[in-house]
Amino acid sequence: MKAQWMLISTLLFALITAVFAVINVKPVRVNFLFTQADIPLILVILGSTLLGGLIAFLIGLFREIKLQRKIKQLEKQLSEASPEQALAVSEEAGSPSFLSADTDLEHPEEKNHSSK
Repeated sequence: MKAQWMLISTLLFALITAVFAVINVKPVRVNFLFTQADIPLILVILGSTLLGGLIAFLIGLFREIKLQRKIKQLEKQLSEASPEQALAVSEEAGSPSFLSADTDLEHPEEKNHSSK
């Protein structure tokens, strides 16, 4: 559902930007440190929007890669931890889902009942 809202908001932003750009087509003087150029405003608007989108995408990609590395590091630490430590960490996080069914730590009382 979140992805659908993100898609809708992105399309809405693109539509508004496109309409705004089409309305503003007169040439404007753009100063590039060493030179100047007369460029249609539509190209300035669309170019700026695309450049901003690219920068935002790259920042998001960098953060995603950084978080994935952190997740792998934490999963490695968790797998190297003893079962008691792993259970304590999972209870703090609120999800013991990583424990396997054959672990005695999940339901130690069941082991006692099954041996009777």
